Amino acid sequence: MPVALVTGGNRGIGFEVCRQLGRLGYAVLLGARELAKGEEAAALLNREGLNVSALKLDVANEQDIARLGELERVDALVNNAGIAPDRAHPDTSALLVPAELVRLGFETNTIGPYRICQQIVPIMQRHGYGRIVNVATGMAQLSEMNGHSPGYRLSKTALNALTRILADELEGMNILVNSVDPGWVKTDMGGQAAPLTPEQGAETIVWAATLPEVGPTGGFFKEKKQISW
Repeated sequence: MPVALVTGGNRGIGFEVCRQLGRLGYAVLLGARELAKGEEAAALLNREGLNVSALKLDVANEQDIARLGELERVDALVNNAGIAPDRAHPDTSALLVPAELVRLGFETNTIGPYRICQQIVPIMQRHGYGRIVNVATGMAQLSEMNGHSPGYRLSKTALNALTRILADELEGMNILVNSVDPGWVKTDMGGQAAPLTPEQGAETIVWAATLPEVGPTGGFFKEKKQISW
């Protein structure tokens, strides 16, 4: 049975990614910053007949990440956990958001996935197979970059750069690395005004996590179509 690891899997898009991968026959490791919340989410999915286990995984915690190296198999990694740190400030202008909030964005949205990949990729290499999906955002596109929210935009743009770096280094190893913009989704982060459901937001992420051997790598996708960086 293939194994998938999903960070931030206890709610929102991450929870739905866990559900959809479980329905495709994956044993899912549901990563959550708080283990109790992860176990509660996993129990809901287990009641649907899915093979889901909770894993304490704070993507800003080096000890949590280091333990990932003990895993025997990971076929798909979805770096979904993320924060929008700029919301903690009353004005999201890049001229006013404190650098500390930007640093927090990088710690969770970029450095966390970077460290996780350092633990998981060697496991994938041993098995000769892997799919890595970095959950990004249209707000990270340089081609359409606007103002405001520097902590979120900069860290997610850097995450896209990580996608490109890893895709190049892992070329020819049957480990495909892509970024996905799930769109504006009804979640705690997206708000209830968003037009998409978590089920819709998860669809392209799951597609990228289950690509065939001839699938793309080093790309940025939305609705299963490549978009510009």
